[in-house]
Amino acid sequence: MRIVFALGDSALFPHGERLAGDHQVRGIRDAAAALAPVCAAGHQVVMTHGNGPQVGLLALQAAATPDIPYPLDVLDAESAGMIGYLIERQLMNVLPGGAWSLPF
Repeated sequence: MRIVFALGDSALFPHGERLAGDHQVRGIRDAAAALAPVCAAGHQVVMTHGNGPQVGLLALQAAATPDIPYPLDVLDAESAGMIGYLIERQLMNVLPGGAWSLPF
């Protein structure tokens, strides 16, 4: 069965939490633990995620250094790549050996 798993930005940074890396990793770790049984059962998982707080933080950081400008689409791609990496790392940590495989 193919299952879509949408990880909203609130799951990564619960409202009221400081935009800090350890808070984001904790949210992703919790999501990966919930998703692991679905993956381990052999289902095909399609994952999507939000990145509003992350790209917003990168935009604030970029605004603090106006002599090194980055357009919003680049900041969006940067945050999406970071989140994807963190999700992959946490899934690899919680899935039993052999249960995590990429289709390519």
